[in-house]
Amino acid sequence: MKEISCKLLVIGAGPGGYVCAIRAGQLGVDTVIVEFGKPGGTCLNVGCIPSKALIHAAEAFEKVAHMAGGKDQLGIKVAAPTLDLAKTVGWKDGIVSRLNSGVAGLLKKARVKTVHGWATFRDGKTVEVETETGTQVIRAETVVIATGSAPVELPFLPFGGPVISSTEALDLGEMPNKLAVVGGGYIGLELGMAFARMGAKVTVVETLPRVLAQYDAELTRSVLKRLGELGVEVMTGAKAKGLSAKGDALLVETADGKNAKIAADRILVTVGRKPLTEGWGLEQIDLDMAGKFIRIDDQCRTSMRGIFAIGDVTGEPMLAHRAMAQGEMVAEIVAGHKRSWDKRAIPAICFTDPELVTAGLSPEEAKALAGEIKIGQFPFAANGRAMTKQGEDGFVRVVARADNHLVLGIQAVGQGVSELSAAFGLALEMGARLEDIAGMVHAHPTQGEGFQEAALKALGHALHV
Repeated sequence: MKEISCKLLVIGAGPGGYVCAIRAGQLGVDTVIVEFGKPGGTCLNVGCIPSKALIHAAEAFEKVAHMAGGKDQLGIKVAAPTLDLAKTVGWKDGIVSRLNSGVAGLLKKARVKTVHGWATFRDGKTVEVETETGTQVIRAETVVIATGSAPVELPFLPFGGPVISSTEALDLGEMPNKLAVVGGGYIGLELGMAFARMGAKVTVVETLPRVLAQYDAELTRSVLKRLGELGVEVMTGAKAKGLSAKGDALLVETADGKNAKIAADRILVTVGRKPLTEGWGLEQIDLDMAGKFIRIDDQCRTSMRGIFAIGDVTGEPMLAHRAMAQGEMVAEIVAGHKRSWDKRAIPAICFTDPELVTAGLSPEEAKALAGEIKIGQFPFAANGRAMTKQGEDGFVRVVARADNHLVLGIQAVGQGVSELSAAFGLALEMGARLEDIAGMVHAHPTQGEGFQEAALKALGHALHV
């Protein structure tokens, strides 16, 4: 049985774990990272990156299909397109492979030792790793748990056969003719809309009164409109009950209590993700929990000295960039720097069509916190760049305190608004006021001008609406 010692041990090489390890290595901390799969975790391998690749392919296919059908206004005529999904998936896999290699190279460059295998705690300072060559014992002064999350499985719709999770949805060899999506959150709608754009007949089943319930109704209105245009049937207030006897349909109880069958080649279950806390021997170290998640403070410290936890295993928001920020902070703390972390300025993006971005507080949250507020909203229908991109649906909204104009929240819905998220986050991080955003010269013509115009609208002197 081999033994090695290090100053820092990181368990999990997802976005949080590998960033933590790389930053620690840069700071001269003797670091070991353990990963049983490929570097990059869920985000790189079966989440953020591959799903955005599929969404891009769906967008490209739909554009060509519109041109072929004479529905496009650009005057471009092409033949009707066909889709080789296996080739699309192969292209996606190529991107993932390049990024896998990139992460491995960055870890090596930072002089981080990588151990491939499954880690199990012996105690708060020691883990055993089952590798291909035997058991490796690692002793560390500090341990970071970055084990991530996995799709939630419904007991009456276990994964297998026609029932798939987002992982399998990103690796299909052929396009399903009919797809039923259980769960109307961001994962279900991102993938459901992508498949609809590629020609599948999609039905979304959601138990809540509306889809994308974590966003306010005004923000999601454009997405609902687009779902209708794509022919996606949305069943709200409905409950999935199981698979039909033949395995060719989803059994559903509708909002009015009736039983229904939704014919489907594939049933995509996207009802959330759960933290990966089992199988790591966490019972050997007795950490305080917050429900199913590991409880942490604002520096990602757990209830045990010398053990940190970052990323999805610590709860919402379960975002890769949150995990990265936590990982970088923890590495600097371990290296002796003074750091803390605040999630208020973290943008969240839903890559539906159109896209949604939120950063900071919603209007309701801001009003509850600050009392009187100012809201400025600017429609993309009045934005020249949005017009030239054929993406006039949506808007930018800025929420600020009424007394001192401090910006508390920013939201947007529209084509490509994910690229505005950095500006939104920066404004909140720097403590911007409405006058700061309104006074900044924004390049023309860009969709970013909508951000400036929303601030001007809140101040009472919008220029273009």
